[in-house]
Amino acid sequence: MSIKPAKSDRIFDFFNKLLVWFFIVIISYPLIYIISASISDPAYVNSGQMWLFPKGITFEGFERVFQSNEIWLGYRNTIFYTLLGTFINLAITLPMAYALSRSDLIGKKAIMALLVFTMFFDGGLIPTYLLIRDLGMINTVWAMVIPSAAAMWNIIVTMTFFKVSIPKGLEEAAEIDGASQIRTFFQIVIPLSAPIIAVMALFYGVGHWNQYFGALIYLQDRELFPLQLFLREILVQQQITAELMQQSGTAAAISEHAKIADIIKYAVMIVSAAPLLIVYPFLQRFFIKGVMIGSLKE
Repeated sequence: MSIKPAKSDRIFDFFNKLLVWFFIVIISYPLIYIISASISDPAYVNSGQMWLFPKGITFEGFERVFQSNEIWLGYRNTIFYTLLGTFINLAITLPMAYALSRSDLIGKKAIMALLVFTMFFDGGLIPTYLLIRDLGMINTVWAMVIPSAAAMWNIIVTMTFFKVSIPKGLEEAAEIDGASQIRTFFQIVIPLSAPIIAVMALFYGVGHWNQYFGALIYLQDRELFPLQLFLREILVQQQITAELMQQSGTAAAISEHAKIADIIKYAVMIVSAAPLLIVYPFLQRFFIKGVMIGSLKE
């Protein structure tokens, strides 16, 4: 026999669900609007007639974006940077976090103090550029992945996960059986750490995918440009063309170009964000679990 919830519990559940739906609407509306605007006639978008679902469906914005072969080059480079950079991030973050999670690590407090210091202070843009230049990484793939090889906040979250979620008894049992710390890490700790690995891969992957400032500073060869730089060029070119047309073009031509510029703007947003929107649902359950565990304290 099921127990009927108390009236206060039912009221709480009602308002809780109402609040959740409120936030879902707030979060979903901008996404739906951008998707609809990217395939709608700009006249409907600019006049406010299109406020949720597409009107006067057209794919001209996407056609203009993908007319450039450099878009596919940018996609290839960005995927490569994201995969390589995320692999390097995990290869550094996971072992470091595991080592710092062990109470018997010699000099642990000094190491933590040094690492935490980097969360508040850095060398600045010019010293960082000079360092990358002196290391010979200017205009190379490594300039896109090495400077962001690890993030202290992610190391702390991963370290907390190891402390909270990996039973100490498993490590002690492995040590009694003669397993080395490296073997324990790879054969026991890593297989039990799928949630935090997925979360860290998502954190780092999103950072690499959206990165453009580093490429803007360190890269000169267009063959190495990521997607974000090519998309930025498209938007800048549209803006410059619009300014030139305002000076010398007719009113009709200016209006037509403004419509095209708007639809390209929305198409660029979709092109840059679509891969992440596709990947995220597959990592969502790990993401939620990993974030909750990372919020706990020792």
